[in-house]
Amino acid sequence: MNLPLHTGLLGALEAGMIAFLVGVLVYAGWAWVCRRTGLRIGHAVGWGAAIAVAIGAGIDAWNLFYLGISRLESPLYARLALAGIHDADSLGTRVLLEIVGALAGVVLGWWRFSGGLAGRHASGGH
Repeated sequence: MNLPLHTGLLGALEAGMIAFLVGVLVYAGWAWVCRRTGLRIGHAVGWGAAIAVAIGAGIDAWNLFYLGISRLESPLYARLALAGIHDADSLGTRVLLEIVGALAGVVLGWWRFSGGLAGRHASGGH
């Protein structure tokens, strides 16, 4: 999306809020699919959480993983690896807040959108 986010903690909070909104929307979509196909609420929560984290924190989590496994012996390799990362100093905080935001969005979506779905399964229906 290439949004101009801030750096530091403010940028990590912004990224976490974007991931939160992604989590709510992904869960709402999965809840709709599960209602139409007769799947249980666990499918909506599980797949919604996995996809929301992949969308919300995917690129930053990959960058964090790549920095951990790549060989940065020379300053040139380190400079090349860090050049494509927005705010490399706060990358860990950004990934953490994106994951927490995506999962919190799914939980809020579950609380908000699953009234009929949860009630149907709580009474023993399939």
